[in-house]
Amino acid sequence: MCLGVPGKIIDIYVKDGLRIGKIDFGGVTREACLEALPEARIGEYTMIHAGFALNVLSEEEAMETLSTLHELEEFEQEASLEEDGAAG
Repeated sequence: MCLGVPGKIIDIYVKDGLRIGKIDFGGVTREACLEALPEARIGEYTMIHAGFALNVLSEEEAMETLSTLHELEEFEQEASLEEDGAAG
């Protein structure tokens, strides 16, 4: 399954001739290519997949997506614990 993750653009610059953003994923920062989103600005949220910004999101959309991802992570952890308990 392919998964995009929302992050906040905290800096924009040109690197190797490409428009690049420094993206904050809740305290972890990574670079992402912003070439497909010339309208993206510092302070906005974007969906990142495989190092590329796919679209600009509202803060509300980004927070909803992050909340859903956290719920999925918790569900997987609980399922793993139940699986381990049934095996032991």
